[in-house]
Amino acid sequence: MAKKEAKTNAMRILDKNKISYRVNNYECDEFVDGMQIADKNGQAYEQSFKTLVTVGKSGGYYVFVIPVDKEIDFKKAAKIVGEKSVEMIPVKNINAVTGYIRGGCTPLGMKKLYPTVIEESAKGFDEIIISGGKLGVQILLNPLDLVKVVNGSLEHVIVN
Repeated sequence: MAKKEAKTNAMRILDKNKISYRVNNYECDEFVDGMQIADKNGQAYEQSFKTLVTVGKSGGYYVFVIPVDKEIDFKKAAKIVGEKSVEMIPVKNINAVTGYIRGGCTPLGMKKLYPTVIEESAKGFDEIIISGGKLGVQILLNPLDLVKVVNGSLEHVIVN
């Protein structure tokens, strides 16, 4: 009998909220970046999203979910969340702030529900791809369902 894949916290949250999703498991010995993972899985960059965690001038944390091949526009991001400025948190702080590791960070099920902004281009897809909460696991779901479950918003936050 095949071993049943353990659910991640992100999947449990989706289940609890009765949100439909699919899981994609893949081999991942070492995380490099989201584009490499998309290439490995034959996925479009614009449909594959990375989760970025920032800290504002006030000390508050903010989550931005953007396509893997794009860069965040920090000025736009700060304005959207009402901060003077935001910057990426140091990689060494990812686990302490989110409960996740680099490459396995997802907007679902962080230690706290931080204000979350999803790049508005996501609404052009029936399904987007995000991390499943650990290396080698992806969740595919409707972007509007993601917005709902993280109490987020859809905004333009990438560099044009």
